[in-house]
Amino acid sequence: MSIASEQIEAVVRRYYQLVDAQDLALLETFHDDATYKRPGYAEFRGHDELREFYSGERIIDAGAHTIGQLFIHGPHAAVEGSFTGTLKDGRSVELAFSDFFDLQERAGEVRIAARRTYFDDQQV
Repeated sequence: MSIASEQIEAVVRRYYQLVDAQDLALLETFHDDATYKRPGYAEFRGHDELREFYSGERIIDAGAHTIGQLFIHGPHAAVEGSFTGTLKDGRSVELAFSDFFDLQERAGEVRIAARRTYFDDQQV
């Protein structure tokens, strides 16, 4: 069964809303065994590691993602955007990013199975 583009877009946009709100309900956008890879960290696997990252390890204190482009192809989404925020050390950051999502439907739930993030520089 294929996943509708609208479902994929809704999950991806919800993820960004929740991460910007610092709401750990963002874990609900990921499957239990999801992976997340970003520069400077070992790959995160599963809700426990993702929770640890988002609730403590993440060096971002607050900020907002702006989606510039959202591309969907099959069960995959690519996002090109910008982030503006503050790091835990007080520095302000503004940078471009790209995210790649693999989504899967399991037991009627469309969620993120894998996410990969890339930045234009190494601020975050």
